[in-house]
Amino acid sequence: MSVPGADPAGGTAVAERPDLGSVAQTPWVTIVWDDPVNLMSYVAHVFTQYFNYSKAKAQRLMMEVHTQGKAVVSSGTREEMERDVAAMHDFGLWATLDRSE
Repeated sequence: MSVPGADPAGGTAVAERPDLGSVAQTPWVTIVWDDPVNLMSYVAHVFTQYFNYSKAKAQRLMMEVHTQGKAVVSSGTREEMERDVAAMHDFGLWATLDRSE
């Protein structure tokens, strides 16, 4: 019978732990999804109000949501993205967070 983690040569295998510093620094993103409820002008308004984006950037992101079905609207730590997702929900938008690729 083999034991998981045991070295077949009789030594002791050492499991490596992920570098917690790099895990903590992995950027997260807020994704806003297209929905059948909110007007495009309202979505752009939310982006300018909450994220303080220029009108042009807000319009570009809104069009990405509309045509692609989703857009990454912010990135940062997990806690920051949880806050942004909650804010988007408060505005009535569909939003999720995910790890950045």
